[in-house]
Order: sequence, then structure tokens, then C-alpha cells
Amino acid sequence: MGPREECFDAVVVGAGPAGATASTIIALRGHRVLLLEKETLPLYKVGESLLPSTIHGICSILGVTEELKAANFVHKLGGTFRWGKNKEPWTFSFAASSEFDGPTSHAYQVERMKFDKILVDNARRKGVDVREQHAVSDVIVEDDRVVGVQVTDDRGQPVTVRAKYVLDGSGHGTWLAKHVGKRVDSKFFRNLAVFGYFRNGKRLPPPRSGNIFCAAFEKGWIWYIPLSSELTSVGVVIGQEHAGVLHKDKQVAFAELLDQCEPIRELLTDAQRVTEGPYGEVRVRKDFSYCHTAFWRPGLALIGDAACFIDPVFSSGVHLATYSGLLAARSVNTWLAGGVSEQRAFTEFQNRYLREYKYFHDFLVAFYDLEQDLDSYYWSARKVLSAPDAGAEAFIRLVGGIGTGEKLSAGSRAAAPTSELSKHLFPGAFGASDMYMDGDESSDGRYGDAELRDAFMQNLTAEAVQMQSQAIGVPMQSRPMFENGLVPSADGFEWAVPAPPRVFRRAPVLVAR
Repeated sequence: MGPREECFDAVVVGAGPAGATASTIIALRGHRVLLLEKETLPLYKVGESLLPSTIHGICSILGVTEELKAANFVHKLGGTFRWGKNKEPWTFSFAASSEFDGPTSHAYQVERMKFDKILVDNARRKGVDVREQHAVSDVIVEDDRVVGVQVTDDRGQPVTVRAKYVLDGSGHGTWLAKHVGKRVDSKFFRNLAVFGYFRNGKRLPPPRSGNIFCAAFEKGWIWYIPLSSELTSVGVVIGQEHAGVLHKDKQVAFAELLDQCEPIRELLTDAQRVTEGPYGEVRVRKDFSYCHTAFWRPGLALIGDAACFIDPVFSSGVHLATYSGLLAARSVNTWLAGGVSEQRAFTEFQNRYLREYKYFHDFLVAFYDLEQDLDSYYWSARKVLSAPDAGAEAFIRLVGGIGTGEKLSAGSRAAAPTSELSKHLFPGAFGASDMYMDGDESSDGRYGDAELRDAFMQNLTAEAVQMQSQAIGVPMQSRPMFENGLVPSADGFEWAVPAPPRVFRRAPVLVAR
């Protein structure tokens, strides 16, 4: 007698943010979805600092906004950096502009075990069949198409699960991804991270007390993330060339690295490292950035870290995970509904996810240049905009995403440019008007090449505006981002073929005779 066999519309491997997001959105379309996790939940995960697009866009679409509020996570109003030529800290803020109120002008610092549990429990409520301690052992391929997976269940018994589509959200350690292209490591970001947790670390002065603080030092940079009034996540990211310092006891190496960065050393003056429970271990992770040569093949798509990973200095990990889950779920839903071909639906998924990854990657290549000053950025902004503006005017306009051309229609309200709405969603994000150094109106903004900044901010904020609009039920005027591309459906759960542009013919001129 062979293994038990089951059938689903979709199987998602890995119950992290990518898998939970994708499985929930597919289930919300009425499809039968199986979410498989080889471990027992909740799992410890690093990467606790989130972005507004995740909280106010994707999490709203998933329906967990109130649960996130009730969890009492630390509010993150922006980020504070000790970075660049000027060694004094500077800050960017999500704070609302004077033209908008600010309900979406923050993100959260989260304990991932709690955050991930909220997403998985929500998936269960929305109809996803979630199974823990179920390990995928192989994929089933027929006629060059993935049609399911072989599973070992929580009793050690083999199960054959056939599915119309398989999504791999099993993280950077995935082996399923070998069936889809090859992993290519970034030539630039070849880093290692050593990290742990502290109690009673100091906080930045209000209102920045909930900010992530990132401080560059000789060997790399350090993150400092307040997870509660007492608990702080602290991690050191160093280049591969400094890996030798970790050959000694990792706890000793961690302490020595932290001691080499004066502002972090000051924040940890009265702190005690946690030595028990899930936060009691000093961990080391190979933090190489990478990207697969392809994100999908017939029947199988890669989401989250299974597809790509980028240096975490801008807290992009959970954003990219949930965003890719949303994109892949749209493609699965559209293909299952017969809306467009698999090729077209998943080409849209890959193009959008790859574009988002590349903007972070290319922007960070410029950001890692620590020898720039603010005047260089002002000049670059004037150059890219071909603007004669003095001082910071062109810079503010550029990093604020002006000129995207997207429109929002909110019932009887006049349509607002995306650049204006993005102030509401990402108000002041990376904006010079909200960046400052303590006691000084000037700032070292730490941006790279102007063209990269312009493209990064325009596309990132435009997509966030679209997700937020769908979450609150506001119709969005949308245009394809690629040739022969698709646009999100009104509710954001599928792709739609864009309507052809309207052609207005000039009425004939009547001449009296």
C-alpha cells in the first residue's frame, strides 16, 4: 500500500511571513490551500524591524490590523543613523506632513515569534489548512511541471500531496529552490551577522525612542532595535574580510565588536545580555545577499528569502517577504481563475519582485559609500531633475517621489497625485525636511546616486500607495509597470488586464454656410 494521497489547489511550504501571506490571500479567493511547516510554531526569527507598507498595506489586506494594535508592539516613527562622513547621528521620519494626518506614519518593532504567530493564526481563520511538523522531502514533476510534493507528516508517515501550484516560502535554507534557476551571491554584500538580545538598554530621546538605530564602525555596522521597554535586539554586520574575529568564542567576539562602536557602547552601559530562553543565544548567520536567476517554473514559484535576500540595513526583509507573497498569490488566483496564462501571470510576479529587490540592492550599493556629503546629494538631485532650485529644494522633491503620475480616486474626493498620497503613507520617508542631526538643521542624508534614489522612492511609494488603497477599499487608477504587463484587481487579490487607453477624437468643427 502506497503513501496517503491528498489534493489541494495550492501548497505553500514554510509558515513565515511570505508563506502565511500567500496562503491567506489564495484562501480568501475560496481555494483549498495547505500550508506546511517542518518545525513546531512559533519559531524564533531575527528581523524584527518592519516598514509601513507591510503594516498599513499588506497586513490590512490580510485583516490583522486590529490584532497588531492589540499586541502593543513598539511604534517605529523612522530610523536614526550614525552613518556617512559626518559622525553625528541623523534621523529620517515617517511623520505626517502638515497637509495630512498621520495614522499610517509609523511601523512596528516586533518580536517575530509574536508577529509571525498573528499571521499564521489569521491564515487558519481564513481557511488555510496549516500543518506543523510536516517536512517536504521532494517535489513531484510530470511533463516538466511541478504538480505536488512528497511530505513526511508529524507521525513520520509519507504523504503525497498533489496541487495545482506549489509556492516555496521555506527561507534562505531552501532546497526546493534548486528546481528553479540558480542562486547567485551578490558581489557587493558578502557579510556575516552576529547578534543577541539585551535587557535594560538605553533608548534614544523621544520621539525617536522606538526608532531603529544603525551605527557604522570600522568593521561594518550595528543594529539596535527596541522590542519593548526592556528588551533590545542588537546585531553586528561585518564584511567577510573580518570573519576571522568570529573564530574565537562567539560571545566574546560579539562583546568585543560592540565595544568598538562608541554610540552602541553607550546605549548598552547598564544593559545585561539575555542568557536564557529563545533570546539567550548569541547567533551567527551568513548574511550574503543573493538572488535566483529565476523565481518560477511551471507549477512552482519562490517567495521571500527562497528567491532573494538583501542586506538588512533598511529593514526590508519582512517587507520583501510579505510583498512577494502577495504578488505570487495574485498570480496563483488569476491563473486558477483562467484570467490570463500562467506565463503572463507569473512573469508579472517575477518582474515586480525582482524590480523591488534590485531597487533595494542598487540603492544600498550607493548607501554603503560612506564618503559623501549632503552638498553632493543636493547637486545630484538638481542634475537628475534638471532643476535650477537652490539648496535642498530639488533634493526634497526627488526623495519625496514627485512625478510618479499615479492617481488616487476616493469617491467624491478629487484624485490626488501619488506623490501627495505617499506623504501620507511614507510621510517624510528619507525626506530632507524630516532628517536632522541633533541640534543642527543641516544633515548628512546618506543617499547614493540620484537616479537610483529617484527610481527607488518613486516605485516603492507608488506600490505602497496601491496596496494601502486596496486595503481600505479605495479604487485605484492603475497602469501596468511593464510592457504587456498586468495591474492589480480592485481588491488586490488577482491581476487584471489593463483597459486600453481611451482615445478622444476631436469633434468636427461646424462652419455656418
